[in-house]
This record gives sequence, C-alpha cells and structure tokens, in this order.
Amino acid sequence: MPGVNRTAVRASRRRLDQLVVDRGLAESRARAQALILGGKVRTGLGDAARLDRKVGDLVDENLDVELVEREPWVSRGGHKLAAALDAFGIDPAARTCLDVGASTGGFTDVLLQRGARRVYALDVGRGQLAEQLRNDPRVVSMERTNARTITANALPEPVSVATIDVSFISLRLVLGPVASAFGPSGAGDIVALVKPQFEAGRAQVKGGVVRDPAVHRSTIDAVVAAARDLGLAQVDVIASPILGPEGNREFLLHLRVGSAPVACADLDAHIGAAVGGETHAQTDADGGGAAGAGAAKGESEPGAPTTWHPPTAARA
Repeated sequence: MPGVNRTAVRASRRRLDQLVVDRGLAESRARAQALILGGKVRTGLGDAARLDRKVGDLVDENLDVELVEREPWVSRGGHKLAAALDAFGIDPAARTCLDVGASTGGFTDVLLQRGARRVYALDVGRGQLAEQLRNDPRVVSMERTNARTITANALPEPVSVATIDVSFISLRLVLGPVASAFGPSGAGDIVALVKPQFEAGRAQVKGGVVRDPAVHRSTIDAVVAAARDLGLAQVDVIASPILGPEGNREFLLHLRVGSAPVACADLDAHIGAAVGGETHAQTDADGGGAAGAGAAKGESEPGAPTTWHPPTAARA
C-alpha cells in the first residue's frame, strides 16, 4: 500500500507479555505470562476493556493495560509459603531466615512481610531476585551459591527458619546442608516444597508432569524418610494451594531442627489427605530456584551488608 510505513506499523506493536513488563506490572516475562494466563491483565478502556489471556498477542504499544488484582508478593510462589506458615503455625517475625532457591524472591517476600529480621536469599543462578528485594537492607543476596555447599560456618549467623524451593535436584540432597545452617546446637523450622517431578524416577515423569497420586505419595514418603535419617522431626504436610509449572502438584513439608526425631502421630494421615485433596488450577510460572530457603533467630539489628562473601578458610 503506497504511503504506508510498514516498519513504523510493526514498531508500534509488541507482545502483550513484554508490554506488561515494560509498564512495570511484572518483574519478568514469565511472571507476566502467569498473570495473563490467570486472567489478571485487563486491556483497553470502557466498553472495549477485556481480560486478555493470550500471552503472545501483538498489541498496540500505547494500549491501556492494567492488573485486575495486584499480587501481594513478587511472585506467585508466595502463595505457597504463606499457606504453609499459616497451616503450620510458623511465625518468622524477628527471626533470621534462609531462603534456598530464592529465584525471584516469592518466599523471601513473604518472610519479610511477616516480620523476618533478616533473610539470606540463596540461589545457584544470578540476577533473578526482584529489585525491590535486592535493595531491601534486610535481604542478603547469595547468588551463584549451590545449596549443597552450605555448612555450619557458611553464614555469618545461625538461622531458625529455612524455606526450600529447589528445582532439578532432589530435596534429599539439600536437607542436610540446610539443617547445618541452624548451627551445631540450633533449633527451628524448615518448610520444604516437595516437587514430585524432581523426586521421582524418569519413568514416572511423563512430559515433565507427575499425575499418579501413588507417585506423589511415594516421593513425599522418600523425603520424610531422608529427614528422619538426618534426625529431623517430621511435623506436618499440606498440598500447595496452587499448581507448579506445567500443572504439577506440589506439597509443603514442615520439619523441625533440634527436636526429637519422631513424626507426629497423624503425619501418615495428613500425607494421605494432602495427596488425595485438590489443588487450585492456577499455576506458578516462576518455578522456584535451584536451591532452597530458610530463616533463623538472631540478636543483631537489621541493616547488615547486603553483599554476601564466602566464608574464609579459617571458618570453613
């Protein structure tokens, strides 16, 4: 068509998920896609306004875009930990915390909003932690740190709460190192996200998804057994309130450090109830990191340096 600048036409349109990020409504495209698929993004004004659920739609870059309902945390993963803290009666207020597999920081954000004194946000990756958390003086970012390398001297202080959300590695390999962060005579709580897709054998994970309740049960049992072997008290378990990536069901396990290594009398029944229950269909597109999280009680005041340095040889 004569007179039409096709380059200008193309330049004026962009993917909806990217536009959501550019407008500051989401920290990443993965987060934007989760919001769009969850029906949280409204485009247009007045009678033309609609909930858009197509992440790849090419839209006018000047289109009005808004969130129907802002998430309370930087990622949907926060819903998982918030539900667990409520169900297990864990209060992180004034406690020092370790968040293993921090990723964007959904768990870290929940801990902070509930009054954590300090959170060590550990992840094997880099550049994932939301900027608002990275700039929070209560957060110590520990990037490029493998959870399996945690020792009793790895942190400047012991923790009393730890949260774990790891991917592409079994929880059974990180529980011991995470427990060591509580110190030689420490005590406290561990909330671990059990992801059957990373606990089960390859033959049981088809297309990246575990659908068999029997496999859900066996993977939880295996993690509980590993905790028992480490001398951790197995307290309770619940189903995650939202599905994980690809629609996987996930579960949250409460363990205690420094308590008698016995399970609660009803743990077996609670596992059965968690496996047999239903999970909300909305998914968490962030998916967690490659290492877990935790928290602990400390005596010093907030405001510690936010850059973490590996322990010196003398402390190793």
